[in-house]
Amino acid sequence: MGTKHDDCYELATRIYDLDEAVYKIVGSSLGRTFTGDRDTCIEEITMLLITKPRMQECRSTIALIGNMARTIKNKEERKRMMTEYNEILQKIKKIPTTFGSLDIINENMAALNTSNLRQKFSPEDHLVICIGRNHGSAGADIGFALADKLKIDYYDAEIFQKVIERMDAEKENVEDDNSDYFDKAKRAENPHKKVSKFKKYLKNFTKYHGLPVQDAIFFNQSDLIKDMAKREDFVVMGRCADVILTNHRIPHISIFITAPFEQRAERMMKALKMDYKHVTRFLKRLDHKHEAYYKFYTGRQWGNAVNYDLCINSASYGIAETVDLIVRMIDQYPNHKKLTEE
Repeated sequence: MGTKHDDCYELATRIYDLDEAVYKIVGSSLGRTFTGDRDTCIEEITMLLITKPRMQECRSTIALIGNMARTIKNKEERKRMMTEYNEILQKIKKIPTTFGSLDIINENMAALNTSNLRQKFSPEDHLVICIGRNHGSAGADIGFALADKLKIDYYDAEIFQKVIERMDAEKENVEDDNSDYFDKAKRAENPHKKVSKFKKYLKNFTKYHGLPVQDAIFFNQSDLIKDMAKREDFVVMGRCADVILTNHRIPHISIFITAPFEQRAERMMKALKMDYKHVTRFLKRLDHKHEAYYKFYTGRQWGNAVNYDLCINSASYGIAETVDLIVRMIDQYPNHKKLTEE
């Protein structure tokens, strides 16, 4: 094995051990990210760290552990876990292929920009930052770095999916405890029997009250985002969170991050090792998908400046300066100093 694999394996071991330690302290079934056997999980984490195109998944996984660590009530234990979490993040940043390593900045454009935007919240409101972005604009890297700098939780599609799946699993376990004895016996007789498509459809139909699965997932996510915004501070990527919170009159900051198409394509060519033809097709398809999703569930135009508090051309600032720009924007938020000092 090469040095790169060894370094990533050592880091993967620390990530697994942190996840295990946080789980033991928190005691929640939602606190465990890796549930398989130790050796297999560590090898999987190692491959996530080595394989550049899957760094999005790695970022989501790391963020989920950090989110749970922040819920630890004992200050000393929380400080110990978050210290290890921050050290792991610093180690990850030193990996050449990691998230945030490919910047989006255009130095000439960066020299022309200033900002004096402010957003006011009451002291009782939580700081919720909703970020939409064009793929390839480093928006996810910016969102993750912003959450880390503000010491608040980070949520994206992958994290929401894992949380909802686990919530569903817990719900189904409770339902199974009250299910018919004979149904349990049948499953025990033939545990490997495949569920027919019709039975699967019927189960989903009942589970989601007749809604299409995608709609049910959206509404579950919407309820989760709304409830979270009343309890905690966080950064959320996409998920139409800005419109969901607007409809429920919950204060938030909505930001859209973009960059010139050529700049985005150049960044993705480096990240994915793809040629220009395939990257342009990939980016256009993703942009269309995001636009259609946002339009379908909100009725608004995705990326239209009038729908956001702030639109940022990340090529004009780069990742670090964009994060600093957003932090300066929220300096007037009453609880901002408390967030950064804790």
